[in-house]
Amino acid sequence: MTSEVREKKIKTNGIWLNVAEKGDEVEPLVLLLHGFPETWFSWRHQIDFLSSHGYHVVAPDLRGYADSDSPPTHESYTVSHLVADVIGLLDHYGTAQAFVAGHDWGAIIGWSLCLFRPDRVKGFVSLSVPYSPRDPNLKPSDLFKSFGDGLYITQFQEPGRAEAAFAKHDCMTVMKKFLLTTRTDFWVAPPNTEIIDDLEVPSTLPDWITEEEIQVYADKFQKSGFTGPLNYYRAMDLNWEILAPWQGYKIVIPTKFIAGDKDMGNEGANGTITYVKGEMFKSIVPNLEVVVIEDGHHFIQQEKSERVSQEILSFFNKLRNITE
Repeated sequence: MTSEVREKKIKTNGIWLNVAEKGDEVEPLVLLLHGFPETWFSWRHQIDFLSSHGYHVVAPDLRGYADSDSPPTHESYTVSHLVADVIGLLDHYGTAQAFVAGHDWGAIIGWSLCLFRPDRVKGFVSLSVPYSPRDPNLKPSDLFKSFGDGLYITQFQEPGRAEAAFAKHDCMTVMKKFLLTTRTDFWVAPPNTEIIDDLEVPSTLPDWITEEEIQVYADKFQKSGFTGPLNYYRAMDLNWEILAPWQGYKIVIPTKFIAGDKDMGNEGANGTITYVKGEMFKSIVPNLEVVVIEDGHHFIQQEKSERVSQEILSFFNKLRNITE
């Protein structure tokens, strides 16, 4: 499958990004942006599927991940840097506009791209993470403190803390704890407990991933470490400051939001699914379709790969037919 994927390094925004690509370069470009803690490999199913249906598919290892460069400080992981990385990729391929799909942190980058440079995006598919209005009076770190020290994002803030906690486990175990989780809460660990210790490893693998596939991730993180990926979380307050000029702006790009009904943070009246089905989300993303996949968890493009691939393809094809 992935043997036909072409990997290469591309210089963009002052760093080198490793990208995987497949498909004819004359076809419309689809850019796939992964989340935490993943690599381009999380899109393996969509890379094959979309490239076989007439798209040129490019999936980078985001900055800080795997075979891409990893700047040392969290100040280099703001949405300004991340969007500039993406613009550099589009420029490299000579593409004025691309179709974009993002999962988790990749979704946040995609939303920011639609906000900063809507002229470069034909259509956007967000997986798992919706666009949320910026609260002008509350920094993200202050919001997270309301959950207590056990919230995973809070634990990720302090340089070295999560790295030390992760290091008590081998990389394969860390990957299994994240990728295979079926928790639907906001990931808050009990007092005096690190979230990585609170997450469990299931006794058997689900049928959507193999031991060998998890090993691909483990090998990459064993080599690159976790500081780069964790720096995304450490830059969240900086992002809040950067986004101030876009206060109140709407996402005008045609958008499809896809999430599993059992994703993390879905529980309760303040959960993600309630939000994306409500009026607030539709008001700030007016050109919107929402798809909720039954029995889907967080790593939805792998767990429900066929359904997600079809949803992405149908959406991009519809927009492609409009523009061609």
